[in-house]
Amino acid sequence: MEAILDRYERCASAEKQAVPNDSEKQGTWCLEYPKLVARIEILERSLRNFAGKDLGPMSLRELQHLEQQIDTALKRVRSRKNQLYHESLAALQKNERSLHEQNNMLAKQLKENEKTLTREREQWEQQNLSQNAAAFFPPQPMLSLPSPTTCGNPQTREFLNENEESTAHAQPNTMQMPPWMLRHLVNE
Repeated sequence: MEAILDRYERCASAEKQAVPNDSEKQGTWCLEYPKLVARIEILERSLRNFAGKDLGPMSLRELQHLEQQIDTALKRVRSRKNQLYHESLAALQKNERSLHEQNNMLAKQLKENEKTLTREREQWEQQNLSQNAAAFFPPQPMLSLPSPTTCGNPQTREFLNENEESTAHAQPNTMQMPPWMLRHLVNE
């Protein structure tokens, strides 16, 4: 218990030493106030001088010093301005490169998409052509069926061939037969 009380007393005395008295604070403030007021007056006069006002009472040396300060300030402003321009330019160039790369990638993708679309269109057209080929090509003409009595005779065959050519253009036959069936009839 005594150790705890000793620790408490040490902490309390350390806090008292760390925080100065209010009277000490007021004393230092009273000393610093005139210094701060004088400093404010000097800064305000410097601002007026930098703005080009109240230059009459200044000596030649003060004017040269003021000119030198203005020159160094202008140099700093210009260098900062140039630095910002260069940084901005570098950022814009970097952005331009990335946009150019992105544009190239998109152009490649567009070409690839066009190629795939062309391939798909060609495949689709080929499929449609193969599916519709039967519909577009007319069926082979059917040959007229010869009468059963004249099939076996070679003279009638010649007559039929000549007759077919002349009648195919003249009038359509009502009874037609595919050529593969006709071969079987003629070969018998």
